[in-house]
Amino acid sequence: MASISTSTARADLAVVGAGIIGLATARRYLADNPGRRVVICEAEERPGLHQTGRNSGVLHSGVYYRPGSAKASLAVAGRSSMVEFCRERGIAHEVCSKMIVAVDGSERERLAVLAERAASNDVAAELIDAQRLAELEPYCAGVAALLVPSTGIVDYSAVCRALIDEIESAGGELWTDTSVVGLAPSADRVRITTTTGDLDATWVVNCAGLRCDQVAELAGASGGYRIVPFRGEYYELVPERSHLVRNLIYPVPDPSFPFLGVHLTRMIDGTIHAGPNAVLALAREGYRWSDVSRAQLREHLTNRGLWRLARRYWRTGAGEVWRSLSKAAFTRALQRLVPDIEAEDLVRSKAGVRAQAMDPAGELEDDFAVTVAGRSTHVLNAPSPAATSSLEIAKMIVHRIDR
Repeated sequence: MASISTSTARADLAVVGAGIIGLATARRYLADNPGRRVVICEAEERPGLHQTGRNSGVLHSGVYYRPGSAKASLAVAGRSSMVEFCRERGIAHEVCSKMIVAVDGSERERLAVLAERAASNDVAAELIDAQRLAELEPYCAGVAALLVPSTGIVDYSAVCRALIDEIESAGGELWTDTSVVGLAPSADRVRITTTTGDLDATWVVNCAGLRCDQVAELAGASGGYRIVPFRGEYYELVPERSHLVRNLIYPVPDPSFPFLGVHLTRMIDGTIHAGPNAVLALAREGYRWSDVSRAQLREHLTNRGLWRLARRYWRTGAGEVWRSLSKAAFTRALQRLVPDIEAEDLVRSKAGVRAQAMDPAGELEDDFAVTVAGRSTHVLNAPSPAATSSLEIAKMIVHRIDR
């Protein structure tokens, strides 16, 4: 996985970004086109350092997403594909179910709407009462819940390692420490300028995550999308309190905010993660408040859509910032779901940054977004459930290339 210097290399397919979608795309292309040359250009020293390596490790079922959307169909199919992939390769995973919990009567109606959406998306789900909830999650407070048996947990880093093994076994190449700084399309290929040399590819797939809009701009293919980075901050329950959560406990989504809210997730190693909140990051890779990019600040300040978003969600957004700054406030949010959790039960865990696309109208893009320009394909919005859906997203991308 060392970086490779070259001035005139050629490839049938170049993939920008070695997160789970980029790796899945390279692996799928090689499986469908044996003998062809694939090069993956990764800016970091190793794959999966950002969204892929910092997500919650959940195998999503597809219950939340708008019926008929790409998220809905690809999450349902992707969960099944990912479970099969992990089972065949001995990768740690578990289909353990989750609870979406109504903590009071005012949330019952929203829970019922969510149950209808699950049915529309062909996701098995069951409305259960407080007694049944207590049997399944004894420390959880709620008047009702939606039980989603198909939700699971997985080690996505292990999935990436398996994908890399298959890519390299099929002759694919992973160039690390290699940033793409130029794309020059022509009739039959794309000239890619990187920090380690030039590469001519018959097709390019941009899976650059937090930098995907910048890479797309090099080819004039951003479609007006821009990435707005949101940081999600997590805590972890200390081991002696991990018994408070058996599997996954989620709140009923707040319709006034485009994120799920803090929840509790058992990871594949048995630890319990709590979060995330959602605050505007001040850098693309802004995992802490102290990570500040002047260029990103300029983008935020000149983004009219972001100002409209702030006016619309200022109250909820202020609560997210307060939970970021106050452990006590974060704890209170968790206590709505599990009242026995105390501040001393929580220790900081690593944060993640969500590459959330804003569409040309200045709205946060709710679905996956992929654009095509000439001989390049650009994945411009792939937040959760993208890891769950990665094998199916890859299948879709390669199918379009091979048509």
